[in-house]
Parts: sequence; structure tokens; C-alpha cells
Amino acid sequence: MTLAGSSAQANAISKWTKDYQGACSGATVNYNPSGSGAGVTAFEQKQVDFAGSDFPLSADDQPKADARCGSGNKAINIPLVPGAIAVMYNVSGVSAPLNLSAQTLAKIFNGKITTWNDAAIKKDNPGVKLPGTKITTFHRADKSGTSYNFSNYLNQTDPADFPAKANKQWPGSGGQGQNGSSGVAQAVKTTAGGIGYAEISYAKANSLPTAKVGNAKGQFVEATTANASAFIAKAKTQQRGADLQLAFDYGYSDPSAYPAVLVTYEIACAKGNSSSQLPLIKGFLSYGAGDTAQGELPDAGYVQLPKNIQALVQSSVTSLS
Repeated sequence: MTLAGSSAQANAISKWTKDYQGACSGATVNYNPSGSGAGVTAFEQKQVDFAGSDFPLSADDQPKADARCGSGNKAINIPLVPGAIAVMYNVSGVSAPLNLSAQTLAKIFNGKITTWNDAAIKKDNPGVKLPGTKITTFHRADKSGTSYNFSNYLNQTDPADFPAKANKQWPGSGGQGQNGSSGVAQAVKTTAGGIGYAEISYAKANSLPTAKVGNAKGQFVEATTANASAFIAKAKTQQRGADLQLAFDYGYSDPSAYPAVLVTYEIACAKGNSSSQLPLIKGFLSYGAGDTAQGELPDAGYVQLPKNIQALVQSSVTSLS
């Protein structure tokens, strides 16, 4: 079975693949973390059995994905791997985690704040000595669900300072683009004054500090899997048949709910799957949606699906044909 797409879920898929192949003799799963946009395209072109994407199928992609599944069949979104989007930074001499409000982040990623000792950053961090180092922002150069979700957080929380609507192609002004979350993390790590966004697992892998991020009420929340889970649990589910999508409530302001989150969807055919591949597709997705695989996610830097959503996901996977 061949898969491609979201680099956000790469570490989770890698772990699950090892476990699944070890338990199921003869099963082969190959995943290319090419990015959400590339993964969806590969699915549409019948190059992969299903794809990982950090945003649901767009109105433009839905007809092409449906066509790939065969006449009268539908491509669906199945949420499987939630996570926190960490704001990573490289600021010399600052030991405690920085507080960065949505307004401050919006201005940083739109090029309106250019040094680390800017008044807005000082206001978020009273008593912290900040250097006058130039800020260099890094974003995803490729089409990315991480960009989609992070720009959505900024736009929904502070539209005045980040008026651009959420987009898988980074919509902010300025900055330097890097391929993949690993590229963004590496660029931040090697650039004095650098700042960027990526799934929290990439920040941990590169030993980068992460900011406490502001929610809609101005509260600063630490980027942890538990705090991200508290926010994701408040998502509204939108279900049409086997298709399942989550809508985040950015107005939710619990001080223990981290608001910069994403969920990786598996893009698959509800019907019309290859008869030879269907048992492996359903088997692997069923494993990923099960308690064992979901229970492994926090240790890998991800977030478990809330139980109510997990049950809906399992039902969607069971219905594939």
C-alpha cells in the first residue's frame, strides 16, 4: 500500500507502520511525507491508495478526488492524527518560554514587528530582557495544512492584524519559505532571531523552545498535547455519510486549551477502492483509529482523538468498500 501527504503526521504514520507490519506478516505500507497539497494531488492521480492532508478536501479538489474513486463514488475526509502547532523561536539569552499573543504573532508573521525587543513583545513579557535581534520569520513554501491551520488561527483570532483568510499556501507577508515542517524547524534552529511554526514534535526533535500562545481572550497557553486536546475536544463535528470534518471554535478561551491546532485527515474513497488493496486500507486505518495506536500519539508529540470523535472515525473506516 502506498500513501503520501501531510508531513505533520509523518512521525505517527512511521510508528504505526512499524507496529502494523510487525503484527501483520506480508503487509507493506510506504508513506511519502510530501506535504498535504502534493498528497491530495497524488490521490487524485491514482498514485496512492489514500492521502494525508491537514485540511479537508477543497471545493476545487472534491470533484477531482470523486472522479478518482469512480463514477458515482465519493472521496471522504477521515480525521485521524490531531496535533498542536508550536511557535518555535531562536532568541539568545531568553530562558523562560516567551508569551506571544495572537496580535503579536499576527504582526510578526505579517512583517509589522521586526525586532525581538519591540514594544508589543515586551508588553507580552513584562520583566523579560529582550535583545534587539532582527526577527526572521520562516513559513512553509509548499502547500501545507500546517500553514492552513496556523493562518486560520491568526485570522480567526485577530483578523485586524492578519486579514488574509486561511490558505494552504502561506498567505502572510514577507518571511522565508522552507519545504516541509522539518525545513522550517531546521531554519529556525540555525538562524539567530528566527521564528516559525510546525507541529510540536518537530520543535521537540530540534530542541527548540516554544512560545505560550495567546487565545481569543488574551490568555497565554503552553503548547502541550494535553492543552491541545482540551481545545480539540470542543470542535464541532460535521458529518455527511462517512465523511467527517471538524470545525474549531477559536472563541473558546479556557486557559488550559491551546488554540493553535490541526488535525490530519486521511483522504480516501468511501466506495470504489481497489479490491486487492481494500483489506489493507481498512486494516491500517482501523489500527490507527484504535485505542492502541491513539494511545501512542501523546508520546510522539501528538494528541489523541477525543473519544466521541474516535467512535465516529471508527464507524467511517468500517464503512469503506
